[in-house]
Amino acid sequence: MATIAPGQSTPFYDGCMPTERRESLPALLRRVRACQMCAAHLPLGPRPVLQAARGARILLASQAPGRKVHDTGIPFNDASGERLRDWLDVSREQFYDPQLFAILPMGFCYPGKGTSGDLPPRPECAPAWRAPLLARLPRLELTLVIGQYALAWHLPDAPRNLTEAVRGWRAALDGAGPHTLALPHPSPRNNGWFKHNPWFADEVLPSLRAHVAQLLQR
Repeated sequence: MATIAPGQSTPFYDGCMPTERRESLPALLRRVRACQMCAAHLPLGPRPVLQAARGARILLASQAPGRKVHDTGIPFNDASGERLRDWLDVSREQFYDPQLFAILPMGFCYPGKGTSGDLPPRPECAPAWRAPLLARLPRLELTLVIGQYALAWHLPDAPRNLTEAVRGWRAALDGAGPHTLALPHPSPRNNGWFKHNPWFADEVLPSLRAHVAQLLQR
Protein backbone atom coordinates (compact mmCIF):
# COMPACT_ATOMS: atom_id res chain seq x y z
CA MET A 1 0.00 0.00 0.00
CA ALA A 2 1.27 3.49 -0.81
CA THR A 3 2.40 5.65 2.08
CA ILE A 4 -0.10 8.39 3.00
CA ALA A 5 1.11 11.44 4.88
CA PRO A 6 -0.61 12.28 8.19
CA GLY A 7 -3.84 14.15 7.58
CA GLN A 8 -3.70 13.55 3.82
CA SER A 9 -6.80 12.40 2.01
CA THR A 10 -6.74 8.83 0.76
CA PRO A 11 -8.93 6.60 -1.45
CA PHE A 12 -11.42 4.46 0.38
CA TYR A 13 -9.55 1.19 0.97
CA ASP A 14 -10.64 -2.04 2.57
CA GLY A 15 -6.98 -3.02 2.71
CA CYS A 16 -6.65 -3.65 -1.02
CA MET A 17 -9.53 -2.34 -3.09
CA PRO A 18 -11.08 1.15 -3.20
CA THR A 19 -14.80 1.28 -2.46
CA GLU A 20 -17.67 3.53 -3.39
CA ARG A 21 -17.68 6.94 -1.76
CA ARG A 22 -21.45 6.59 -1.37
CA GLU A 23 -20.98 3.76 1.12
CA SER A 24 -22.93 4.39 4.32
CA LEU A 25 -21.22 4.72 7.68
CA PRO A 26 -22.83 1.51 9.05
CA ALA A 27 -21.60 -0.41 5.99
CA LEU A 28 -18.12 1.04 6.36
CA LEU A 29 -18.05 0.17 10.06
CA ARG A 30 -18.95 -3.43 9.23
CA ARG A 31 -15.99 -3.64 6.89
CA VAL A 32 -13.66 -2.05 9.42
CA ARG A 33 -14.74 -4.52 12.11
CA ALA A 34 -14.11 -7.41 9.71
CA CYS A 35 -10.66 -6.12 8.71
CA GLN A 36 -7.84 -8.71 8.58
CA MET A 37 -5.20 -6.44 7.04
CA CYS A 38 -2.71 -6.70 9.94
CA ALA A 39 -3.59 -10.21 11.10
CA ALA A 40 -0.06 -11.53 10.60
CA HIS A 41 1.36 -8.84 12.89
CA LEU A 42 -1.14 -8.96 15.77
CA PRO A 43 -0.25 -11.34 18.61
CA LEU A 44 -3.87 -11.76 19.69
CA GLY A 45 -5.38 -11.48 16.24
CA PRO A 46 -7.57 -8.72 14.78
CA ARG A 47 -10.32 -7.21 16.90
CA PRO A 48 -10.98 -3.64 15.72
CA VAL A 49 -12.40 -1.52 18.54
CA LEU A 50 -14.05 1.77 17.59
CA GLN A 51 -17.29 3.71 17.92
CA ALA A 52 -18.99 6.14 15.54
CA ALA A 53 -22.32 7.51 14.32
CA ARG A 54 -23.18 10.40 12.02
CA GLY A 55 -24.54 12.48 14.88
CA ALA A 56 -21.33 12.46 16.93
CA ARG A 57 -20.25 15.92 18.12
CA ILE A 58 -16.96 14.92 19.78
CA LEU A 59 -14.17 12.79 18.34
CA LEU A 60 -11.67 11.01 20.57
CA ALA A 61 -8.59 10.45 18.41
CA SER A 62 -6.46 8.14 20.50
CA GLN A 63 -3.60 5.67 19.99
CA ALA A 64 -4.59 1.97 20.01
CA PRO A 65 -6.55 -0.40 22.25
CA GLY A 66 -4.79 -1.91 25.25
CA ARG A 67 -5.08 -5.54 26.30
CA LYS A 68 -8.16 -5.02 28.49
CA VAL A 69 -9.94 -3.13 25.72
CA HIS A 70 -9.06 -5.92 23.29
CA ASP A 71 -10.46 -8.51 25.69
CA THR A 72 -13.77 -6.67 26.21
CA GLY A 73 -14.19 -5.01 22.83
CA ILE A 74 -15.18 -1.77 24.59
CA PRO A 75 -13.09 1.36 23.90
CA PHE A 76 -11.43 2.98 26.92
CA ASN A 77 -12.80 0.27 29.18
CA ASP A 78 -9.83 0.58 31.53
CA ALA A 79 -8.14 2.93 33.99
CA SER A 80 -7.33 5.37 31.18
CA GLY A 81 -11.02 5.53 30.29
CA GLU A 82 -12.03 6.20 33.88
CA ARG A 83 -9.66 9.15 34.02
CA LEU A 84 -10.73 10.42 30.61
CA ARG A 85 -14.41 10.36 31.56
CA ASP A 86 -13.52 12.28 34.71
CA TRP A 87 -11.64 14.85 32.63
CA LEU A 88 -14.72 15.32 30.45
CA ASP A 89 -17.18 15.08 33.35
CA VAL A 90 -19.38 12.63 31.47
CA SER A 91 -21.10 9.39 32.49
CA ARG A 92 -20.38 6.00 30.93
CA GLU A 93 -23.80 6.21 29.29
CA GLN A 94 -22.89 9.49 27.60
CA PHE A 95 -19.39 8.34 26.72
CA TYR A 96 -20.58 5.18 25.00
CA ASP A 97 -23.36 6.91 23.05
CA PRO A 98 -22.00 7.01 19.47
CA GLN A 99 -24.36 9.86 18.66
CA LEU A 100 -22.34 11.95 21.12
CA PHE A 101 -18.81 10.52 20.98
CA ALA A 102 -16.92 8.97 18.11
CA ILE A 103 -13.89 6.98 19.29
CA LEU A 104 -11.36 6.33 16.51
CA PRO A 105 -7.88 5.30 17.63
CA MET A 106 -5.02 5.54 15.16
CA GLY A 107 -4.87 1.76 15.20
CA PHE A 108 -8.10 -0.18 15.82
CA CYS A 109 -6.49 -3.40 17.08
CA TYR A 110 -4.30 -4.21 20.06
CA PRO A 111 -0.75 -4.12 18.67
CA GLY A 112 0.90 -6.21 21.38
CA LYS A 113 3.34 -5.55 24.19
CA GLY A 114 6.72 -3.91 23.71
CA THR A 115 9.70 -3.46 26.02
CA SER A 116 8.24 -0.35 27.68
CA GLY A 117 4.48 -0.62 27.27
CA ASP A 118 2.25 -1.41 24.32
CA LEU A 119 3.64 -1.27 20.80
CA PRO A 120 2.72 1.64 18.52
CA PRO A 121 -0.45 1.45 16.40
CA ARG A 122 -0.02 -0.60 13.25
CA PRO A 123 0.97 1.78 10.42
CA GLU A 124 -1.45 0.25 7.90
CA CYS A 125 -4.60 1.19 9.80
CA ALA A 126 -4.87 4.97 9.58
CA PRO A 127 -4.11 5.32 5.83
CA ALA A 128 -6.69 2.66 5.02
CA TRP A 129 -9.59 3.74 7.20
CA ARG A 130 -9.22 7.17 8.76
CA ALA A 131 -10.19 9.47 5.90
CA PRO A 132 -13.36 7.56 4.89
CA LEU A 133 -14.52 7.34 8.49
CA LEU A 134 -13.93 11.03 9.18
CA ALA A 135 -15.71 11.96 5.95
CA ARG A 136 -18.84 10.31 7.37
CA LEU A 137 -18.83 12.31 10.62
CA PRO A 138 -20.18 15.67 9.40
CA ARG A 139 -21.27 17.05 12.79
CA LEU A 140 -18.00 16.91 14.68
CA GLU A 141 -17.34 20.11 16.62
CA LEU A 142 -14.51 19.03 18.91
CA THR A 143 -11.63 16.63 18.29
CA LEU A 144 -9.60 15.56 21.31
CA VAL A 145 -6.17 14.39 20.18
CA ILE A 146 -4.65 11.89 22.61
CA GLY A 147 -1.03 10.85 22.19
CA GLN A 148 1.79 11.46 19.74
CA TYR A 149 0.45 9.40 16.83
CA ALA A 150 -2.91 11.16 16.80
CA LEU A 151 -1.12 14.49 17.24
CA ALA A 152 0.98 13.91 14.13
CA TRP A 153 -2.13 13.09 12.08
CA HIS A 154 -4.67 15.64 13.32
CA LEU A 155 -2.35 18.52 14.24
CA PRO A 156 0.65 18.14 11.92
CA ASP A 157 1.70 21.79 12.48
CA ALA A 158 1.58 21.60 16.29
CA PRO A 159 4.77 21.22 18.34
CA ARG A 160 5.89 17.61 18.40
CA ASN A 161 6.60 18.05 22.11
CA LEU A 162 3.29 16.96 23.64
CA THR A 163 3.55 19.31 26.62
CA GLU A 164 3.96 22.30 24.33
CA ALA A 165 1.09 21.11 22.15
CA VAL A 166 -1.20 20.82 25.20
CA ARG A 167 -0.12 24.30 26.32
CA GLY A 168 -1.82 25.65 23.20
CA TRP A 169 -5.23 24.79 24.61
CA ARG A 170 -6.53 28.39 24.78
CA ALA A 171 -5.94 29.00 21.07
CA ALA A 172 -7.33 25.54 20.29
CA LEU A 173 -10.68 26.32 21.95
CA ASP A 174 -10.89 29.89 20.66
CA GLY A 175 -13.30 30.96 17.94
CA ALA A 176 -16.40 29.37 16.47
CA GLY A 177 -14.95 25.93 15.76
CA PRO A 178 -14.77 23.11 15.01
CA HIS A 179 -11.94 22.80 17.51
CA THR A 180 -9.03 20.38 17.86
CA LEU A 181 -7.37 20.08 21.25
CA ALA A 182 -4.27 18.08 22.20
CA LEU A 183 -4.42 16.12 25.45
CA PRO A 184 -1.89 13.97 27.30
CA HIS A 185 -2.70 10.29 27.43
CA PRO A 186 -4.84 9.57 30.52
CA SER A 187 -2.90 6.37 31.27
CA PRO A 188 -1.64 5.82 34.84
CA ARG A 189 1.80 5.61 33.21
CA ASN A 190 1.56 9.39 32.84
CA ASN A 191 1.05 10.11 36.54
CA GLY A 192 4.49 11.71 36.67
CA TRP A 193 3.53 14.13 33.91
CA PHE A 194 0.37 15.17 35.76
CA LYS A 195 2.34 15.71 38.96
CA HIS A 196 4.85 17.98 37.21
CA ASN A 197 2.21 19.85 35.18
CA PRO A 198 -0.51 20.89 37.68
CA TRP A 199 -1.65 23.64 35.29
CA PHE A 200 -3.38 20.95 33.22
CA ALA A 201 -5.87 20.12 35.98
CA ASP A 202 -6.12 23.73 37.19
CA GLU A 203 -6.51 25.49 33.84
CA VAL A 204 -7.27 23.10 30.99
CA LEU A 205 -9.79 20.72 32.54
CA PRO A 206 -12.33 23.35 33.76
CA SER A 207 -12.47 24.90 30.28
CA LEU A 208 -12.61 21.51 28.59
CA ARG A 209 -15.47 20.34 30.81
CA ALA A 210 -17.44 23.51 30.15
CA HIS A 211 -16.89 23.15 26.40
CA VAL A 212 -17.98 19.50 26.40
CA ALA A 213 -21.06 20.26 28.51
CA GLN A 214 -22.08 22.96 26.05
CA LEU A 215 -21.78 20.60 23.09
CA LEU A 216 -23.73 17.83 24.79
CA GLN A 217 -26.58 20.17 25.71
CA ARG A 218 -27.30 21.06 22.08
